[in-house]
Amino acid sequence: MSSEPRTRRSAGRALRASALAIGAAALLAGCGGKITVTKSDPTLRRGAELFNERCSVCHSLDAANAYGSKPPGQLEPGERTNGPNFNVRRVKRDDVLFAIRNGGFSGQIMPANIVVGRDAELIADFLATCSGRRNRAVCDADK
Repeated sequence: MSSEPRTRRSAGRALRASALAIGAAALLAGCGGKITVTKSDPTLRRGAELFNERCSVCHSLDAANAYGSKPPGQLEPGERTNGPNFNVRRVKRDDVLFAIRNGGFSGQIMPANIVVGRDAELIADFLATCSGRRNRAVCDADK
């Protein structure tokens, strides 16, 4: 008795499972809101996109469609408190650059240099403009 039929069945199951996982990921990627920063300022918009890509796991800011922060009461056992919610916290450009380069403030758990160079500057400019619900006309223009 050959093991070939069993191998084919296993491969077929693995292929179907992979296709299902890819389909589910595509559906989930289409869910949720959108970046609302005005498209008329491509530099600010790019900062919002980078924030969404690199920072939204831990930080929240509606204008970037980022919802990573959780209040301490909503944390699962053993889960750490995430980074600041920039919907309520206002930050300055230089403070953002310091946090990016040094892994946050006061020994926080943010990875140092998660973005570098021009990308770090774009995120810092975006946060300096849109954090703390500032500049609603620009930051929430495409709602």
